[in-house]
Amino acid sequence: MKYLDEFRDGPLAGRLAGEIRATATRPWTLMEVCGGQTHSILRYGLHQLLPPGIELVHGPGCPVCVTPLELIDKALAIAARPGVIFCSFGDMLRVPGSGKDLFRVRAEGGDVRVVYSPLDAVKLAQRHPDREVVFFGIGFETTGPANAMAVRVAKQQEVRNFSMLVSQVLVPPAMEAVLAAPGNRVQAFLAAGHVCAVMGCDAYPPIAQRYRVPIVVTGFEPLDLLSGILRAVRQLERGEARVENAYERAVRWEGNPEARRVLAEVFEATDRSWRGIGVISHSGWRLTAAYREFDAELRFDVGHLQVRESPLCRSGEVLRGTLRPDHCPAFGRECTPRTPLGATMVSSEGACAAYYHYGHFVSAGSVAASH
Repeated sequence: MKYLDEFRDGPLAGRLAGEIRATATRPWTLMEVCGGQTHSILRYGLHQLLPPGIELVHGPGCPVCVTPLELIDKALAIAARPGVIFCSFGDMLRVPGSGKDLFRVRAEGGDVRVVYSPLDAVKLAQRHPDREVVFFGIGFETTGPANAMAVRVAKQQEVRNFSMLVSQVLVPPAMEAVLAAPGNRVQAFLAAGHVCAVMGCDAYPPIAQRYRVPIVVTGFEPLDLLSGILRAVRQLERGEARVENAYERAVRWEGNPEARRVLAEVFEATDRSWRGIGVISHSGWRLTAAYREFDAELRFDVGHLQVRESPLCRSGEVLRGTLRPDHCPAFGRECTPRTPLGATMVSSEGACAAYYHYGHFVSAGSVAASH
C-alpha cells in the first residue's frame, strides 16, 4: 500500500486543490479520457474539491462502452453456436445486445467462459482441438499488446481452432472526433496514462496544436489527477496548448518500443464504429493480412448483422461528454446495473456505473423529472 498511499495523501490533495482555485480566473471545461480516471474522480470526490468554474466531463474512454451494438450481437451469435467456446473478460458478460447478453447465452447452453488473459484462450484451444475457441478482443491500446501476442502465438504454434473477434479502438482519433463535433465544449484533456505507457505521447502534439487544447498525460490516483488538472488549468490561463507528461513514473515519451513493434506486426489501422458516436476514420485496429485467418468475424461469417439501439438509452451522449449520466431520464430507473440499457451502466469503467455506485443515483429522480 505504500506506493498507493503516497498518491492518496489528503493534505497534499487539499493543497493541490487550493492551487487550482488560486490559478483559475475563469471557467474551463476539461475532459478526462479514461473511464478509470472517471471512477477515481467520483470515488474520491475530486470534482467536489474543484472551484465551481472548473467542469470535468467524461469522455469515451471505456472500450467496453464504445463497442458497437452490432459487434455485441455478432459475439452473441458466435457464442451460441454448437462447438464454440467463447472467451471474454468478465465485464463483457452483462453488456446488453439487441435482445440478450452473454450471461443469457450461457444460461441457454452456450459455452461462455471468463478468462484473465487472451493467452488463456489460446491454451483452451490447444486443450480442445475439436472445438472452435474465440476470444473477444476488446480494448484501447492498453490491451493491444496482449491480444496481438495471443494471435502471434496461435500462428507460431499452429493453433488453427483459435480466433479473435477484434474490437480494438484508439484514443487519439476519438479525441479529435470530440473536438471536431458540433457544440464541443472541451478545452483541455487529461490523457490516459496507461495508453501512453504503451504508445507514447507522439500522437498528441498535432492534436494540441490543431485544436489549441492542452493535453496532460495523467495517472489514476487522486494526486495524479489533481496534478494533471492543475497543469491543464495553468496552460489554459496562459493561452498555451502543449502536451505535458504528468505521469513520468510510468510513461516515457516514446512509449514501449517492443509493444509497438508487435502491434504493428499483428494489427493495422481501420475505420471503426463507436457506440453512440458513429464511425471514426482510422480509429481502430484489425488483423493484418498475415494474421487475417484468425479473424472470428470472417471465420464465422457474421458481418451481415444489423441492429438498432434502445430509444431509452442515451449512453452515446454520455460517451461524447454532452450528457451527464444522472441527467439521463432512464438513469437509476429503467437503467440500473441489474437492468442495464447500455454498457456504460455495467462496465467497470463506465461513467453511468461510476455515478450509480458512488451515490449520484440519489438525486437522479429529481434531475430526470426536470428534463
